[in-house]
Amino acid sequence: MTEAIYHIPVGVWADAVVDWLTANVGRTFDYVRLILGWGYDFLALVLSTPPFWAVAIVLAAIAYFAKGWKLALASLVGFAVIYGVDQWDNAMATLALVLVASLIALVIAIPVGILAARNHAVSTIVRPVLDFMQTMPAFVYLIPAVVLFRVGVVPGLVATVIFAIAPGVRMTELGIRQVDSEVVEAGHAFGATPGRILRQIQLPLAMPTIMAGVNQVIMLALSMVVISGMVGADGLGQDVVQALQRVDIGLGVEAGLSVVILAMFLDRVTAALGDRSPVSRALKIRAEH
Repeated sequence: MTEAIYHIPVGVWADAVVDWLTANVGRTFDYVRLILGWGYDFLALVLSTPPFWAVAIVLAAIAYFAKGWKLALASLVGFAVIYGVDQWDNAMATLALVLVASLIALVIAIPVGILAARNHAVSTIVRPVLDFMQTMPAFVYLIPAVVLFRVGVVPGLVATVIFAIAPGVRMTELGIRQVDSEVVEAGHAFGATPGRILRQIQLPLAMPTIMAGVNQVIMLALSMVVISGMVGADGLGQDVVQALQRVDIGLGVEAGLSVVILAMFLDRVTAALGDRSPVSRALKIRAEH
């Protein structure tokens, strides 16, 4: 093996940054860990405390509101399967993790996407950062996350947010940029402020694209459940990891099937909610005629 001509000590720099953060900002990370852990524990308690049938009916009602009785019925069947394979509590823990991580990702992603759409310099800076966040293996995020937040659900939440945030930013920026410039100019002509144009013109017209980004954020968050299970997060990911360690095919299939059912439910519901926006309805009516 030939000796390298030169060496860039990126790993040493990364170690130094994490060591500095641990020594100087460790108390802040403790507070963040407590807040995120409390949010997750609260939502997991809300989802897992009531009887199975009560939570299933509420989730099916959401599906009915979003799409109709067919999706509601399919959701009930799927939830019955999850309960039947004894994965209901784990599924609710996973759902809580996905919802908390997706909410945090969207709270960050949508404002950043709006800023990137309105400022070319911000867009130029944000794009390579998003490329880095989305292409870096998620396992790499877990290493500093475990050091800063300790083992448990919080490192999994942090890694999930970092991995899932990119499509939310990209789709928000794309949706706002695709708004017809003549419509925006008409708003300016009538004396509307930039904030009013954003709230009443750009965001409503961009809503179908933004909702597609919301859907992708949730799907990417759900894809991280196994990796979160590796650092001690409760839920289906933990069972998948245990099945892999024990070579337990049955447990792996049961946990994997439950993940698939949750993914289908969340995907169909978020896609249907996006189709319910006034712009999506108008486009659908226009296509039909």
